[in-house]
Amino acid sequence: MNQPSHQTDTGANVSEDLTDADANANEVKDDLAQAHDLVAKIRVYEEETRNQEGPRQELLDILQREHRFRLRTFLATLPTVAVAVILSALPEDERAIAWKEIAEDRLDGILDLLAEDVAEELIGDGQHTSSKVMVNAFELHNGRLRQITVDRPALLADIKPIWVDLVAPTARVRNWVGKHYGLEIPDPEDLTDLESSARYYVEDNGEVHMRSDFLLDLDAGSRNVAVGFIVHNDILFSVRSEELPVFRLQRLRARSQPGYVKSGTDVLLDLYAADVEYSANALEGVYGELEQVGTQVLRSAITDVEASQILAGVAEAEDINGRTRRSVLDTRRALSFLMRGKLLSEGQLSDVREILRDIESLDGHTAFLFNKINFLMDATDSAININANKKIERLTILSVVFMPINVLAGMGGMSEFSTMAQAFEWPMWFAYTLFTVFMMVVGGVMFFGLRHFEKRQPKRPRAVVSKSA
Repeated sequence: MNQPSHQTDTGANVSEDLTDADANANEVKDDLAQAHDLVAKIRVYEEETRNQEGPRQELLDILQREHRFRLRTFLATLPTVAVAVILSALPEDERAIAWKEIAEDRLDGILDLLAEDVAEELIGDGQHTSSKVMVNAFELHNGRLRQITVDRPALLADIKPIWVDLVAPTARVRNWVGKHYGLEIPDPEDLTDLESSARYYVEDNGEVHMRSDFLLDLDAGSRNVAVGFIVHNDILFSVRSEELPVFRLQRLRARSQPGYVKSGTDVLLDLYAADVEYSANALEGVYGELEQVGTQVLRSAITDVEASQILAGVAEAEDINGRTRRSVLDTRRALSFLMRGKLLSEGQLSDVREILRDIESLDGHTAFLFNKINFLMDATDSAININANKKIERLTILSVVFMPINVLAGMGGMSEFSTMAQAFEWPMWFAYTLFTVFMMVVGGVMFFGLRHFEKRQPKRPRAVVSKSA
């Protein structure tokens, strides 16, 4: 974010919500219509792209990217309030498309103007990531967190933060932040190389070091992002390689709700709670995807192309479910470490127990989803095997039909056949024509005979589940 480095009280902005924005609704009416038209075209091109192949698919993909660029350029020309009004007026699915095309440095300002449910929905979408170097400090002001963008070391001397958040910091940035507060900030790229024994520990000077995996669920795929935490002198330091929806959601809530957090440890626990909530939303999405896949699998017939698409969807759902399970397992270990180390107050212990109960409820859902994924995999494999058996059955029928014909054809190719035809004083063309008709009759009798006996086979009745009274 390239903003002037000064302290801004975002609490006043939050209190506006959309009151002032609604007054400007008429001014952005034409802008809303234009944004709606661009988003509608993007959706049409997305749907058509999925149903086409070859050059037409490439053309539709080019048109989709062109309209996304137009939407991105158009939104960049509008003031923040106008963009907030447009996002509030758009339907949920169209709002998500427009949200992805907004520049990252404008997101926090727009979120402060949106209604809380709309803001949390967009943050949970998680499609905005960042690898830019940034340092944000948060200090308490009137019970709320006040966010301060730190772009030079001198600014740290004028603030008393409870949370310092570093996203993709360079070695130079880590050095001057660590030098000011008297600690060593780890490189986010090295967080994945830590052994399990080095993930949670307390230094002799009382510093608490933790490393956790947070879920990032994107349209392009899900992954776990390593985040390092240090609690030093009641200040929470967090470092990671990219922006995460959980952190953006935490910032929004802490800025808008008085008394939401009071210390760095409170921020840490709320980040873990938000991660569990985000994981639950990801599992809810998996349920929806598997419901659609299940509808396809349980149809009477599935083609091989449809089966391959189903397997791809099931594999993606399994990946998200596995990463979600890994994320909540890591959160449980971190919370258990804080409890065992007696690093929490009574109120914070109560919050941790509540988070652990939520994690236990997610365990049952992830286990159920694993079973459902295995069932859909087996059902799809069975459908593929059935299709293969049908092809083999057709080949078998053809071989049975042509077997007597081959025998007769072999007889017809012998010299004795010419002798037999001369004995009846038939012309050779008549003899071979009669022989060909005879082979066709034999083949037809064999084919329709097999079909007749196939239909006479008793059909296996469907299993009927009896309903208990």
